[in-house]
Amino acid sequence: MQMNCISKLALVVLILLCSVPTSFGELEFGHCERAVKKWVDASSSSEEHNNKDKRSLQDLLFFLHVPRTGGRTYFNCFLRKLYDNAEECPRSYDKLRFNPRKEKCKLLATHDDYSLMEMLPRDKTSVMTIVRDPVARVLSTYEFSVEVAARFLVHPNLTSAARMASRIRKKNVISTLDIWPWKYLVPWMREDLFARRDARKVKGVVIIEDDNPYDMEEMLMPLHTYLDTPTAHDIIHNGATFQIAGLTNNSHLPEAHEVRHCVQTYKSLGERVLQVAKRRLDSMLYVGLTEEHRESASLFANVVGSQVLSQVVASNLTAKNKNTKSEERDTVSESGSDKSDIQNGTSEVASDKIEAKSGNMTVKTLMEIYEGCSTHLRKSQGTRRVNSLKRISPANFTTETRTRVPREVIQQIKTLNNLDVELYKYAKEIFVKEHELVSKKIIVSTSKRSIADLQNVFGEMDDEKLWTVALMLLLFFLFFLFVHARRRRTSKVKI
Repeated sequence: MQMNCISKLALVVLILLCSVPTSFGELEFGHCERAVKKWVDASSSSEEHNNKDKRSLQDLLFFLHVPRTGGRTYFNCFLRKLYDNAEECPRSYDKLRFNPRKEKCKLLATHDDYSLMEMLPRDKTSVMTIVRDPVARVLSTYEFSVEVAARFLVHPNLTSAARMASRIRKKNVISTLDIWPWKYLVPWMREDLFARRDARKVKGVVIIEDDNPYDMEEMLMPLHTYLDTPTAHDIIHNGATFQIAGLTNNSHLPEAHEVRHCVQTYKSLGERVLQVAKRRLDSMLYVGLTEEHRESASLFANVVGSQVLSQVVASNLTAKNKNTKSEERDTVSESGSDKSDIQNGTSEVASDKIEAKSGNMTVKTLMEIYEGCSTHLRKSQGTRRVNSLKRISPANFTTETRTRVPREVIQQIKTLNNLDVELYKYAKEIFVKEHELVSKKIIVSTSKRSIADLQNVFGEMDDEKLWTVALMLLLFFLFFLFVHARRRRTSKVKI
């Protein structure tokens, strides 16, 4: 009898123990569901009262730069041509260290995420971003992490490399190691490269037969390994969605880590975050696509560039009405900025800014400047990449080598970045609509100019000249009818 009681008690304890993990799991999911819902509700509430026209450029332009989307080209070849140094907000890629209410602060370009909007005047801020195909973005992130880390292989050991890196960071210059996410990804990859180099030294001669740079285990961390690390899961996968949602590990929101962890743990909760990111794309002044390089640049020039240039013209007209003392003060400020640019070896940028600020720059000339600048920038970046990757030869990353990435790895990237895949599709829909809208506006604008030009031409003619032109047009029309009728008769005869 006593044994039966003990057996029953043991059975009850066993059942309770088996049910505990399920209960804990349910509690954890329930907690996560509430946390995500609370964040979504708060995000929706903060955006409800924003009644600004999204297509109108506001006082401050926030360029939310998603890494490896071509944003550096936009910053150097578009934005720095349109805005003076004095108009750029003092910025930091780590933490917010600028006063958004600073006078003349009109441009903020940073890798920071959307949570930065909590510290900006929302109704006076326009946001722009560029989105890239998730597979290409992840591959590019891997390649750039390796490229920058490989630069440190000139040092004899990791200690020496880390010491040099700390010296660079003490200077008043923003280093790649200061910028999110590279401040996490580069040191991590650098440590791995040094460990593999040390292992090769121990082994002696190492023969690398595989020519696939994404799977050279003797030289660098293989791509398939890289994709499945905790660091990649936390920073890289669905990175665009988390950045536009404001939930990166660099977020200014205290609840960001918890919400991101919940979404990464319970995939079904990701849809709610995705919807917030989509809404934010909808509200942006400009959304570009890396893959549609030429069309995206043209759209930027016509949507953002044209409005900045219009503001310059309006500002110049206002400045003409100011007193002489005020004008002299403005001139000294601008010349000081130009002088600084020339001293920094960027006289070309300075001259472009002078043209923009003078009101002489048009959308067409802006595009011409951008094309020349971007070509030069791509060449310099290409040269630097080649020099960096020489240190881990025969590993090299090119458009051709990307074709060697196995299909199963490509599928792995898509699966791990399921939110980014959907966000990219949505960004393409936005881009197509905006491109069509701007194209129609350009056609209408061109037609109006043509009509205006004709009106000006005819307006300068006297009555006698107008009658002469009208008679010539009538004669031409009659001649056309005559020729057309003769052709029809001839064709009937042949039949």
